[in-house]
Amino acid sequence: MKEIKAYIRKDQLDSVINALAQIDGLSGVSAHTVSGFGRSRGRLKLVDFETHIKVNMVCSDNIKDQVVETILKSARTRQRGDGKVFVHGIDEAWRIENAENISE
Repeated sequence: MKEIKAYIRKDQLDSVINALAQIDGLSGVSAHTVSGFGRSRGRLKLVDFETHIKVNMVCSDNIKDQVVETILKSARTRQRGDGKVFVHGIDEAWRIENAENISE
């Protein structure tokens, strides 16, 4: 299993969510408003926090590439600051309701 975190522009959220909803096997997505700073044109920008959306999901290994490609295509404006996508491995996942191991 993989956890995918994407930091995207606020105005791209609808496009990303609608595109992700078309992927068979992706069971859920969460989105959060986040603020932070980063490098802009090679310089660390400390003065103003930028507001982005953090989109999180967990998916099976076999659809990971499709999920990442979907985010890259639907979030891209070809402008600096479009965001980033991070992929992490999930060792275990459990359903609290019935203590079922859902990572196997």
